[in-house]
Amino acid sequence: MSTPLETLALILVLGFFSGQLVRRLGAPALIGMILVGILLGPAVMNLLHPDVLTAAPLFRAVAVMVILMKAGLGLDRQKLAQQGTVALRLGILPALCEMAVVALVAMALLGFDLRQGLLLGAIVAPESPAVIVPGMLRLKSLGWGVNKGISDAILSGSALSDVLVLLLFSLLMGTEQGGLPLNGVPPAIALGVQALLEIGGGLIVGYGLARALVLLLVRQHWAQNRVQTTLVSAGVALAAVGLAPRVPLFSGYLAVMSAGFFLIDMDAPLARQLRGSFDVLWQVAEIFLFVLLGASVQLGVLEQSLGIGLLILLVGTLIGRGLGWYLSTLGSNWTPAERLFLLPGNSAKATVQAAIGALPLSAGIPGGETMLAIAVLSILVTAPLGAWAIPTFAPKLLQKGEVDPTKVLLQPRIVLLAPVDTSSVAATVLQKTAELARRADAEVIVLHVQDVPDPKGVATIDAYANQFLADIRHRVIVTAGPVTEAILATAQLYNVAEIILGKHGQGAFKRVLMGSVCQSILEASTRPVLIVEEARS
Repeated sequence: MSTPLETLALILVLGFFSGQLVRRLGAPALIGMILVGILLGPAVMNLLHPDVLTAAPLFRAVAVMVILMKAGLGLDRQKLAQQGTVALRLGILPALCEMAVVALVAMALLGFDLRQGLLLGAIVAPESPAVIVPGMLRLKSLGWGVNKGISDAILSGSALSDVLVLLLFSLLMGTEQGGLPLNGVPPAIALGVQALLEIGGGLIVGYGLARALVLLLVRQHWAQNRVQTTLVSAGVALAAVGLAPRVPLFSGYLAVMSAGFFLIDMDAPLARQLRGSFDVLWQVAEIFLFVLLGASVQLGVLEQSLGIGLLILLVGTLIGRGLGWYLSTLGSNWTPAERLFLLPGNSAKATVQAAIGALPLSAGIPGGETMLAIAVLSILVTAPLGAWAIPTFAPKLLQKGEVDPTKVLLQPRIVLLAPVDTSSVAATVLQKTAELARRADAEVIVLHVQDVPDPKGVATIDAYANQFLADIRHRVIVTAGPVTEAILATAQLYNVAEIILGKHGQGAFKRVLMGSVCQSILEASTRPVLIVEEARS
């Protein structure tokens, strides 16, 4: 068994490389992370330190906070308004229908009573923000379903759904943890009051958090850079998540998601900055989330419930969720293909199941071991399947629309093109190109066009590139042909973002290459062109 520090290193390094390996094989990265977690965990090699496993709920809470903030920062108010009540219905009906169907099947196949069946349904029904949020945001960045706000409806519906089902789970567990003291009030009314409080309170607290962040970070300028802005925002969001269980008046996770949503309207530049920062945080958080998720798997218990568990999940999804999806989109402008997309896009389980799957067993409820096994099975089956199915079926079932860059994080590969000759102006061009590349984290293509082979000239260009672009990923391309045509063809081939050209100073008339080329490129190029003039001596 490793030390806590070695355990963290194992999780980060092996989790990352296993995810990348699986991704290169064409499957979602989380599959590799979960598998590594199983191998490292108590069920197989037992290499993870108990203190880290004990802290798994803390890691999970941080990861879910990050992904829900990302979800809120990616929502589109206008698209949600266009959908009317679809998002609200998606937050209620699919989960409740699945919960009811799972309960009935469990009572028939496992001999559960009504309470046990509903508990299992409440464990299985919640959707996973760790799978659905990245998938939906990815679709938004590519434009799939954006015209009708399908991703926005699924994102907001999933958040509401988890709040409602978790309330039902708490009621069925017979606990008053986090609940209001409503003695003598019928359970159904108490549940309704608590649900309204948590949802309404979550929206109000989220609005307040967004206001506070704008006040602190934008108006009062407490943060001096992007890192400080991210730290303050993450700290405020974590405080909301941590305070929510002790103050039964709002949902912490819904507050975090709504804070991101309100930030878009309050201060769009801040929202854009946080969107990029939380995307970086998620790349670390997801490794811990899914590796520790795999480490919690009990293979022996899982094997005993494999057949019945798969049947329960299948019936619950196809019949229960299918009915909920139909009722949620009834009367909407969704096409049959778009409704069918809810099957891959709104079915994945992971984070909530990992958080509550073992609670009935620890509370001594009969059948708790089976509930835990089916919870784990739902994660292993639906999380990888959902992560694969969302990008696979979106192009087949959804329509592509125009991407709104103010609502999603776009991370295109930025390439700059720097055509140079062997004159002194090449140094000026590459200096400016290097400055732009560092700002945008871009790659650089250095293009040298020559009429006849000139090894000495190529060596000069290589020396310039190695001198000025030493810390930037670059390549030197040497080609022949008409200069203007070669530059435009290279720009098209590599889909460059900008062309940086050099122009000799007024005293350098002997070299006319870049002088005549500049005008031609400016007239013919469909891409931005920057002209850099050689400094006068």
